[in-house]
Amino acid sequence: MNAEIRIHRPEGNALVRGVVVGAPEALRFFPHDWRELEGYRARAAALDPTDTSWLAAVRAHGPAAEARRDELAERGGFVVTTGQQPGLFGGPLYTLYKALTAVRLAGELEAEFGLPVVPLFWIASEDHDWDEAHHTRVVGVDNELYRIEVPSVERAGQDALWRVGIGEGGLDAVARLRELLPPTEFAGPLLGSLERAYRAETTLPDAFEACMAELLAPLGVLFTSAHDPALKSASRDILRAAATDAAEHESALAARAQELEGAGFPVQVSILEGGVDLFMDGPAGRERVYRDADGFHLRGSGTRVSGDELARIIDADPQRVSPNVVLRPVVESAVFPTLSYVAGPGELAYWAQLQPLFDALGVAMPVVHPRLGATIVESKVGKVLDKFSVTRERLEMPLHELASELARDEMPEAARAALGRIRGAIGQGSSELTDAVRDLDPTLKGPIGSARGAAFEAFAEAEKKIVQAVKREQEIALAQIEKARLHLYPEGAPQERVINANYYLARFGASFVQEVLDAMPAALPSASTPA
Repeated sequence: MNAEIRIHRPEGNALVRGVVVGAPEALRFFPHDWRELEGYRARAAALDPTDTSWLAAVRAHGPAAEARRDELAERGGFVVTTGQQPGLFGGPLYTLYKALTAVRLAGELEAEFGLPVVPLFWIASEDHDWDEAHHTRVVGVDNELYRIEVPSVERAGQDALWRVGIGEGGLDAVARLRELLPPTEFAGPLLGSLERAYRAETTLPDAFEACMAELLAPLGVLFTSAHDPALKSASRDILRAAATDAAEHESALAARAQELEGAGFPVQVSILEGGVDLFMDGPAGRERVYRDADGFHLRGSGTRVSGDELARIIDADPQRVSPNVVLRPVVESAVFPTLSYVAGPGELAYWAQLQPLFDALGVAMPVVHPRLGATIVESKVGKVLDKFSVTRERLEMPLHELASELARDEMPEAARAALGRIRGAIGQGSSELTDAVRDLDPTLKGPIGSARGAAFEAFAEAEKKIVQAVKREQEIALAQIEKARLHLYPEGAPQERVINANYYLARFGASFVQEVLDAMPAALPSASTPA
C-alpha cells in the first residue's frame, strides 16, 4: 500500500486525555484501569462464560464469523463490544477503527484467558437522528471533498432508523459515489457490494451492517442491532427498572455529574429533570419518556402513559421501548458477556458518568477501553508534508496564516540575514547617537527615537513586501499544502472523523483493512501475548 499508517489514541477533553494516559484523577471514575489485565480478569470472574443464550441476538456474516459463533456455542466465552450509529457507506473512518480495536483487544484477551473472546459490533438502530446517519464525505478524483447523502423520506427524523426504508435514494447515493471514486481495479467490486446493500427496500441500519460485515468478513466479527427481538426480550428487566426506579436513577446520575464537575471535568450528557432513561414509540415518533405525578408522558406528543401501561408495553412489545444513551451500555452489559467496551472520545466522556446507574441496576460495568485511531498519509501527501515541513499545528492554521508562515520560512536566507543586520545596526546606531547628544540637548532623545521607530517600521514594511513576493512564488506550493490539509484535516477536523473508508478501499483494495489492523500496536500495554 502506497501510504503510511500513523496509529494514535483518541484525543478529546481533559477527562479523555486523562483516561488515555492513565491519570488517577480521571481513572477514578471507572471501575477498572483499561491498561491492566487485572480489570479484565475481574470482569471475567463476574460473568458466566457457559451461558450462551445471548447468541440468539447476534448475527454472523461469512465463514470466519460463523466459525467464531459456533465456537462460542460449543465452548462458551466472552465478547469485546463496540458500536456506532449507522452511517452512510459505513460512516467516517473512525467507525472502522473502533471495530479493529475490538478485534485487536479480543485477540489479546483470548490469548490470556484461553477461552473464545469475540468482537461484537452493536448497531444503534433505534436512534432516530436521520440527519446524523444519512450522509458521508469522500475525496473525489479531483482532490475535492464531497458530501453524499440519501434524501429524507417519510417519517425520517421521527421514527427509529430501523423502521424507515431508504427508498431509491440509496442507489442514487451509490451512483454519486461511483462518479467520485477513482476507476481502479478495486472500485467495481466495491460499488457492486454497495449497490446490493443499499437497495430501495432496505434501511440505513441494515445497509450499514452489510457494509461493515463486508469490510470485517475475514476477522470473525459478530453483529447485533439495538432493535433485535431476542435482545429486546432479554433486556425487559432493565427497561422495567429504568421506569420504576427513574427518580432514583436520576438522583444517582446527577450526583455523579456534580462529582465530575467538582473534579474539573465536563459532563458529556446532561441529566434532565424528570427525564426517564427511555424512549417510546408514540404519535410523534420515537419520543423521550418523562415522569410526572400521575405516571409518565411522552415529550413530543404529550401522550400520557400510566406506569402499568408502560410495564405492559415493555412485556408485550419491547421493541416500542428503547434505552437512551446512558442506559444503552447497561443493557448491552446485562445481555452480553462483555469484558470490555471499546469507546471513542465522546463515549469515554459519558461512560465516566455511568457507574452509579450500573450499580443501581445491579449490572457489573465492563472495562472501558479507548479505541485506537489512524491517520492515512498517502505517498503524494507525505511528499508535500516533508517538502514544506508541514506539521499538524500548521494544518490546523487558517490558510492565510499558514501562507504567511511558510512565506517567512521560504524567504531567501541572504535577505533574512540582511534584514537582521539592518535592524541591529539601526538599534545600535540610534543608541550611540542618543548617548552622543545627551549632554548637548537631552530633548533630542525623542526625535532620535522617532527616527529609530520609523526606520524599523519602514524595514518591517519592506519585509512584508518581500514576503508577498515569496507568496506569489509559493502559490503552487500553497495549493499542494491545501490539498494535503484536505486529506489529513478536512473541514478543520481529523481525517478519521470526516472521510469515508471507501475512498481508501477504492485506492488500495480490501487489504487496506488488514494493513490498518497490522499497524495497530498491542491494545493492552501489559498484554503478554500479541494478537
